[in-house]
Amino acid sequence: MKDTLEDLEQYIIDVIIHNRRGIRASLLRTVFWFLSGIYKGAVRLRLYLYRERYIHDHHLGVPVISVGNITVGGTGKTPVVELLAKSLRDRGRRVAILSRGYKSKRQRKAPLRWRIAAKLGLARKPKGLPARVVSDGEKVLLDSYTAGDEPFMLAHNCPGVPVVVDRNRVKAGAHAIRKFGSDVLILDDGLQYLKLKHRHDIVLVDKTAPFGTGYMLPRGTLREPPKSLRRASYIFLTKSDGDSEEVIQQIRRYNAVAEIIECRHRPVYFQDIHTGERLPLDAFRGKYCGALSGIAVPESFENGLRKLGAKVHWTVRFTDHHRFREKEITQFIDRCIKADAHAILTTEKDYVRFPKLTPGEVPIYFLRVEIEITRGKDIFDRLVSLIAEPRHVSQGLVGAELVEASG
Repeated sequence: MKDTLEDLEQYIIDVIIHNRRGIRASLLRTVFWFLSGIYKGAVRLRLYLYRERYIHDHHLGVPVISVGNITVGGTGKTPVVELLAKSLRDRGRRVAILSRGYKSKRQRKAPLRWRIAAKLGLARKPKGLPARVVSDGEKVLLDSYTAGDEPFMLAHNCPGVPVVVDRNRVKAGAHAIRKFGSDVLILDDGLQYLKLKHRHDIVLVDKTAPFGTGYMLPRGTLREPPKSLRRASYIFLTKSDGDSEEVIQQIRRYNAVAEIIECRHRPVYFQDIHTGERLPLDAFRGKYCGALSGIAVPESFENGLRKLGAKVHWTVRFTDHHRFREKEITQFIDRCIKADAHAILTTEKDYVRFPKLTPGEVPIYFLRVEIEITRGKDIFDRLVSLIAEPRHVSQGLVGAELVEASG
């Protein structure tokens, strides 16, 4: 069943980006075009209802910084969230990251300690399930299956920063404030989450495809129309290695005032998934390697390996956020063994979704990638300073909002 759904998902993606030809694919694109019109209308109505205050957002009494985009996948939000969280942490703020936990395993019932406490009358029976704490800032408490791959990565890479997962980010934020004393909340993938009031909206735009395929979902990859960029306080132009003036001009058609920061995803090192050994970026220069990935844009990863000098002759691709099974990986390992490959290379995001593997004949390394600001470092520093400045918050307001949010 899982394979069938993923095959269908990949087929639909191929239809959208015109990798599928023929009458059936053309008919599907026509159907998607009509559906995208309905979706676009629904998005506009929702934005209008929030803008005109027919639907009210929640304010938890602390700054909420949203990091998101107007397209589906592939812009690299996680490294930007990590950079922002670490920068604010280092400036003395008690930061917490809130995430939806996309494709994570949902708990079916409250934790045992909650149920026991409720039966003994020591705690109020919770309305719904409590928010999932991936990290309390000191240790990682959940695996990637329960947390989701991106929250799990953030929990590992941001020591001192709690990570909380819940579809209801208002509840998650209230929990972070109450439990960890958080005074800044970073909303991962939060542009479309309007239920929680944002102080700043950081919107990521992929320089190589700033507006995706140009169509709204499901015909294209746009979550919102390009004019939604006007909600952005700051725009991060990702995958920016050279002249960006043409893309910036396109952005300025929709937002003339937002600060623009250019950045790229910088490879840092390779790390052995079994031993933890770290190798420099030129470690696989001239060596034959296999590439395994389950991300939105696998070509970007594979081409990045080639730029580092690796001879990537064998590849296997799965859908974004694919939960790997041991058989799938061992089959690729066997294929690489027969071809005398030197190593198998994967992404950090994919590695956290691997099952437990025993070391084999071919070592497996993941590529650690971080965000590097190529233009606008001073703008980013000012943003961090602006958020880090202490602000007086009415305790009465915070208490009232916490009660309302936790329901």
